[in-house]
Amino acid sequence: MFLGSLMIPFLHYCSKKGKSLLLKITGTDHILGHKLWAKDFPEPTEEIRTKYLIVGGGISGLSACRFFSQNQENNYLLLEMENHLGGNSSNGQNKFSKFPLGAHYLPLPNKENTEIIEFLKECKIYQGDDENGDPILDEYQMTFPQQERLFFKNSWQNDLVPQNGISTETKAEFDRFFKMMDHFQHKKDAEGKYWFAIPVHDSSREDEVLQLEKIIFRDWLKHENFISEELLWLLDYSCRDDYGLGIDYVSAWAGIHYFAGRKNNWSKKYKDQVFTWPEGNARLAKHFSKYTKEKSLQNHLVFDVKINDNDVEVLSFDNIQKKTKKIIAEKVLFATPQFVNERIFNNKRAEHFHYVPWLLTTITLQNDFGGDEELAWDNVIYGSEGLGYIYDQHQNVNQIIGEKVITYYRSFSTNDCKKARKKLYGLKEEQLKSLVLEDLKKAHPMIEDFILEMQFHKIGHAMIAPVPNQIFGNSEKAKQPIDGKIFFAHSDLSGISIFEEAFYQGWRTAKEMQQFD
Repeated sequence: MFLGSLMIPFLHYCSKKGKSLLLKITGTDHILGHKLWAKDFPEPTEEIRTKYLIVGGGISGLSACRFFSQNQENNYLLLEMENHLGGNSSNGQNKFSKFPLGAHYLPLPNKENTEIIEFLKECKIYQGDDENGDPILDEYQMTFPQQERLFFKNSWQNDLVPQNGISTETKAEFDRFFKMMDHFQHKKDAEGKYWFAIPVHDSSREDEVLQLEKIIFRDWLKHENFISEELLWLLDYSCRDDYGLGIDYVSAWAGIHYFAGRKNNWSKKYKDQVFTWPEGNARLAKHFSKYTKEKSLQNHLVFDVKINDNDVEVLSFDNIQKKTKKIIAEKVLFATPQFVNERIFNNKRAEHFHYVPWLLTTITLQNDFGGDEELAWDNVIYGSEGLGYIYDQHQNVNQIIGEKVITYYRSFSTNDCKKARKKLYGLKEEQLKSLVLEDLKKAHPMIEDFILEMQFHKIGHAMIAPVPNQIFGNSEKAKQPIDGKIFFAHSDLSGISIFEEAFYQGWRTAKEMQQFD
């Protein structure tokens, strides 16, 4: 997800075809981040004063900047460790296409999510309502046909729900599951709160709801007698795709929320489509730029914080000028994940937070890759360890495209994320190439003959995993402010790493900070 950092080119000569295949590795600047362990930084030589300091330039931090700017507050400063803003909503680019280096789509929001809808209006994605009150949306920023397909039983089928050749019993199980999810989608408590809402903060806290967050999704499925291989595969894939971990690890509440949290109640016409762009959600991150112009410092690593009677002192290392700056603020918002916060505050904030490592691989292919097949936007392989690939030029309306660019996604679903992260960081170019191609060759046996370039992007702490007791337990505790001066906002405080939650955490916390004035 992070452009231009940690680039290690490697040239591999393919003797079979006599062509050069370029392999690259990129990733987050985890080397700078790991300096938080040692904290061996120089003494401060520069002082900056601001009313509000925001640490972290992901979607939560950007959302906070937007809130301040729109509420008559311009005395704020944003610090970001990377050399760009956006966090997991970042992108790369080659001469053929932009491509995502992380989050790559946004589903249509629920009609109750008025802040997100207003943001989409600012971005000119939502262009008002028609005479029936239905939203008018920019269709060029949405998925085109064919939206998704599944390689199942040696052929491609439309949709990701396995269909061809499944048994009558399996089909009945699918029908029963989706009917149950439809019920959960609309279910409310006595106070009128949805059992499963976005943001998750708005969800019901009834005992029956909370119990679902204490058990593993697979155990709940077994209790409900969902046993078909095809259904369990789809549910495992869905959880890995949104949460990083599969049905053996996430809570039943999180598993159900995947299907019931989004209400499909804003638009009748477009309810099955999503917003997407060649660069993924980096397009959304760019829309925040007017709120950070001349108000952000990049390549700045915050490593220490001190709370005084009337202000907060923050020490930040400028990785370009190689010097330490002291920033004095009335209030500080840490829009950073808990594994970073625990190093800054020397505590155990991340002890119960599980961050899943991800590998993204952007592959440039000769134009004749796929032959007569039409690549969908989302292309998934049944039974695969990976999550399939997206076609980055899906929305290109030109008749002549040239080479094709696809991005393959893989999360490492395991009970030991730390071990998986260490293993991912240790994999070299050829090992990564074998890992990815072994997966893709199940559907494309000859794909290697078409490849011109592969860029591997390692993300060690890609997203928080909603394991049992995460959403209504660990995350709730970690978001509490300190002395009315230190505040926290990040998608891991929702327990689910999606754009809507990161966006919500930013404006919610910025609003709370102003209320403390």
